[in-house]
Amino acid sequence: MNATLDALELDAATLSAVDIDRTAGDFSYPENHTYDAGFGLSEATIDYICDVKNDPSWVREFRKKALKVFNEKPMPTNWATSDLENIDFQKIRYYLSSGATPKRSWDDVPEDVKRTFERLGIPEQERKFLAGVEAQFDSEAAYSNIQKAVSDQGVIFVNSTEGLKEHEEIFRPWFGKVIPTGDNKFSALNSAVFSGGSFIYVPKGVKVKHPLQAYFRINSENFGQFERTLIIVDEGAEVMYMEGCTAPKFETSTLHSAVVELVAMKGAKIQYVTVQNWSANVFNLVTKRGIAHEDAEVRWIDCNIGSRLTMKYPGVIMKGRRARGEVISIALANNGQHQDTGAKMIHAADETTSNIVSKSISIGKGRSTYRGQVHIPKHLKGCKNNTECDALLINSSSRTDTYPAITVRGNQHACQHEASVSQVSAEQIFYMQQRGLSEAEAMSLSVNGFVNDLVREFPMEYSVELKRLIDLEMEGSVG
Repeated sequence: MNATLDALELDAATLSAVDIDRTAGDFSYPENHTYDAGFGLSEATIDYICDVKNDPSWVREFRKKALKVFNEKPMPTNWATSDLENIDFQKIRYYLSSGATPKRSWDDVPEDVKRTFERLGIPEQERKFLAGVEAQFDSEAAYSNIQKAVSDQGVIFVNSTEGLKEHEEIFRPWFGKVIPTGDNKFSALNSAVFSGGSFIYVPKGVKVKHPLQAYFRINSENFGQFERTLIIVDEGAEVMYMEGCTAPKFETSTLHSAVVELVAMKGAKIQYVTVQNWSANVFNLVTKRGIAHEDAEVRWIDCNIGSRLTMKYPGVIMKGRRARGEVISIALANNGQHQDTGAKMIHAADETTSNIVSKSISIGKGRSTYRGQVHIPKHLKGCKNNTECDALLINSSSRTDTYPAITVRGNQHACQHEASVSQVSAEQIFYMQQRGLSEAEAMSLSVNGFVNDLVREFPMEYSVELKRLIDLEMEGSVG
């Protein structure tokens, strides 16, 4: 489906008001890095990163093989846009850090980093409702802490560098197995220069009652952030992980290319929540995938607001019988932005179930794209899939595209797909104005109403914030 509708024409003030606030993250402090790999990517860059991080020999070898794969792989032509051609990999700095070891006490965090995260609500959120927090500043985690009651249950929550060194027996068997180095050009790039990210292990039967959260902050210009996250939840265990992302506005492009691997063992449950609020100069190119074993569940809850270009398609491989995979996503594209998002569901066992619900909002000249893949092979029995893609266009220059690729073989499965494109109703806005609302308040109510059923899927702390940001923008009091 390709739709560019002659939708409701609104005045310039209202159109500018539809944008969600990004100003909360639009600040930066002068760079003060002890370690800087410089511009460009080569074997010398890899050696510099390995030396600073004191990587084991197997990690150095892994990185150099990944660099070779990255150099050999062409830029993706499918599931991609021409905007990728604007990335100059030799004008990016691949490692910036003031120190490779995260602090356990907030008092020990460097003052400029502390000020950054305090402005963004860290560690206030930790004190309120979180079981653990990791805060990454450019290439490395500046702060990492987990509540004692949770760690006493055997839960591990550290950054990826600590994970591969201190918990190699758990980390290494799954590292790079859910998402191989050669999966795509950007997973190969991440594999070569990864730094930061989270490693989580939840032992058998442990249900972590409160969320674990990581916050990723890009502070520097001409920089690439390449965190690597691996979450392993053992049999019958449960965890919710939340991540937030911000960066200040720079004139030059910034690259964010993460890899996230999730492993849900038999009967385990993982919820992975993302609220992305990158500035409009960021290329956000992320590979996320989970494996769900027998009776396990992997659930992605995703909100994409900022960035110049986002390409993100969380996936689930349902490897065990009765495994479940779900992706719930919201995307908002404004002028100069392209939210290219979706989901991949691979059924690999009988009686597996997948659910995809995607909603997008396109404003001004913003473009949103849904790309989805669902695969159910012929030899399986009793598989189910539901896919819903709904788009809201605000004006005549907005654009939305839907590219579902659903392959179902055999006659013992149930699959349904629904897609819709709608516009804000002039009559509805007029009616609400007659009831005493301003045009911006009426627009806010309409937009929030469109996404309300999905916003409720986010944890309370995030859903309230998302609605608040939209309300503030509609009121014209922000930006």
